[in-house]
Amino acid sequence: MKIAIIGGGAAGFFAAIHASNGKNEVSIYEKSPKLLSKVRISGGGRCNVTHRPMPISKLVKNYPRGEKFLKRVFRHFDQEDVFEWFQSRGVQLKIEEDGRVFPVSDDSASIVNVLLEECRLNKVQIHTGTGLKRISPEGKKIKLQFESQLIKADAVIIASGGSPKLSGYEFLKDLKHCINPPIPSLFTFNTPSEPIRSLMGLSVPSAHVRLESTKLSYVGPLLVTHWGVSGPAVLKLSAFGAQWLHDRLYEAKAVINWNVNYKEQEYEEELRNYQSAFPKRMVKNYPLFEIPSRLWEHFLIRSDISPDQSYGNISKKQSNKLVQNLFCYILTIKGKTTFKEEFVTAGGVDLSEIQPESMESNYHPNIYFAGEVLDIDGITGGFNFQAAWSTGYLAGISSTRHFI
Repeated sequence: MKIAIIGGGAAGFFAAIHASNGKNEVSIYEKSPKLLSKVRISGGGRCNVTHRPMPISKLVKNYPRGEKFLKRVFRHFDQEDVFEWFQSRGVQLKIEEDGRVFPVSDDSASIVNVLLEECRLNKVQIHTGTGLKRISPEGKKIKLQFESQLIKADAVIIASGGSPKLSGYEFLKDLKHCINPPIPSLFTFNTPSEPIRSLMGLSVPSAHVRLESTKLSYVGPLLVTHWGVSGPAVLKLSAFGAQWLHDRLYEAKAVINWNVNYKEQEYEEELRNYQSAFPKRMVKNYPLFEIPSRLWEHFLIRSDISPDQSYGNISKKQSNKLVQNLFCYILTIKGKTTFKEEFVTAGGVDLSEIQPESMESNYHPNIYFAGEVLDIDGITGGFNFQAAWSTGYLAGISSTRHFI
């Protein structure tokens, strides 16, 4: 049987490998000249393959969109299966302290090479620079109109990835599937009017960031950049708040507690105790609460505390301002910055129209979907690749079932 895979990314390759098994005529069609581009650049070129294994009920909480759907998908292929698959093919994986999983080589080429080799062993044909224009069922066959050729396949797996524009899904129009409009996910917050940008490069290990007037919040490392704030806490919050922020044209306020280990009362008590114990110490020279010195100086300025002031001379009003800057620092967000190479979209093919046990279209037999073309997206940490491996695997093995 002839199986066509649309898309040469992680989901497309994994689908092709599991659809072939050396028996079927499987071909990958990738519109760009490059294969596995996100795999190559992920994790700074190291490839964040997945995340530390955890129960499925916990794993799905890392997906702002697709949680219920993926709960059924992951029963067929989860994080432990990813470990087994790659390691059984000679690619050893390691779990880092924050839970992210990388090849021991710290080189994405290890992942790219094993995927390419598996395709070679299974005689998967690969075509680059081959963009799909239209796909339409025709009897028991599926017609694929590419830019320079027309082919017919017995089964098709669409793993074309996400698109920043709705027009990127135009080739699917004949299938009549509902496409949820794409919006950015995983982006940094631009704060053009905020003086904190002068501290670019500064980071804290565990901040709590909340979008004002919402229950949307996240805890994690936070980084100050020349355009605003970034880091895992911000990126993950942007994913869960993607629709809310989009609806407000990326204008909002973020509320930051710079050290999640302290609550407001605990800041107050420790500051008061330090004032009593060391009244003569210069405030500038002795930062508290594990706050970097540059950030501490910034807080002092905002709290109207002079550089040469001692702890014993801090007034109640100044103390209250300092605690508010530590616990409830408000940043005005105006705009976003996305990483074009690692672009992640919220939106895509509506999951209610796809079978989670097979990845098959509800409307068209032998047409399957996998990866970011679906309305699924995860936070940073290897979760998007996990969804790609799992949906790709399931689409691949399912595509052969009707023809056994």
